Amino acid sequence: MIIVADSGGSKIDWRLLKKDGTIGQAHSPGFNPYYQPLQDLNTILVEHLVPQVHEPVDKIFFYGTGVSSEKNQNVIQNAFAQHWPKAHIEIGWDLLAAARALCGRESGIACILGTGSNSCLYDGQKIIDNVANLGWILADEGSGTYIGKKFIFDYFRKEMPETLAKQFQARFPWSREEVLEKVYQGEKPGAFLATFAKFIFQHLKEPYCYKLVYDCFSDFYENNVMKYENYKNTKVHFTGSISFYFSDVLRQVANDKGITVKNILEGPIAGLTLYHQKDLPN
Repeated sequence: MIIVADSGGSKIDWRLLKKDGTIGQAHSPGFNPYYQPLQDLNTILVEHLVPQVHEPVDKIFFYGTGVSSEKNQNVIQNAFAQHWPKAHIEIGWDLLAAARALCGRESGIACILGTGSNSCLYDGQKIIDNVANLGWILADEGSGTYIGKKFIFDYFRKEMPETLAKQFQARFPWSREEVLEKVYQGEKPGAFLATFAKFIFQHLKEPYCYKLVYDCFSDFYENNVMKYENYKNTKVHFTGSISFYFSDVLRQVANDKGITVKNILEGPIAGLTLYHQKDLPN
């Protein structure tokens, strides 16, 4: 059996690839080793995964946030080794998960557009280039946070149509002080700003909303995709909720810039499952 996990801060999607070709699945709370102790991952494994594993485990592929350091990789390795000491365990960051899910074993540019954003150049086996990810304060172009930040700026500066502003106020009756408190003192300011993307999606036929999203995606392409050599002759792929739900706009911006967009997935787990089925022993 092969265990594949796509882990985020809020949830983990698990797939169990069995030797007979069947695929099991499980869902659990998320895990980030930067913010959570090892015991949290142990609890997740015992409560959500171990009860579903009924045959020997040959390989484990765990992809997630906060796994780039050797220390954090060892934390995750140790948790799995307690239950499956003979398994080969590979820990990869979420960008590698995106590349393998979207590109498979072909070269391409893999991008994440969710709460945050990221991109990489992938050669079919490994990531060979990555435009520096500077986080939501300095960058994260095209992400839900970036779109939400632009939108809330225009709202308080009265740069959006009055009718739309009134609709937004009726749904989110927050004062400027309340919003600033959530952004500057809240636990997850990026996630808070990204929540406005749903409202924007629901009003995408409004010229203001369409242009806002269009411009944010244009910023992403120019500051990320177009930084890679030969980008016009390389297929570009996306995963993440923002790219999935705003895919029509994303493809239009790409077309206007001469960029070829191929796969757009809401999440990487299905693509990762296909990718790792080839690792099953004969």
